[in-house]
Amino acid sequence: MPYIAFEAGQLSADVKQQLIEKLTQVSVDITGIPKELFLVSIREFPDENVAVGGKTVKDIKADLAK
Repeated sequence: MPYIAFEAGQLSADVKQQLIEKLTQVSVDITGIPKELFLVSIREFPDENVAVGGKTVKDIKADLAK
């Protein structure tokens, strides 16, 4: 059974659903393995526990909202 793992900061339910559908479909298109055999796991971290370039995702999101 193929396994797809995706790790990120907090995601909306809509984003998670799109990831599940699209990651599965791309994998099916590339491998030819039936979609029913793919297991997709999404692991979310609190935005204050993930950082890029020395800033937490929480702070990056706040800066983008300004």
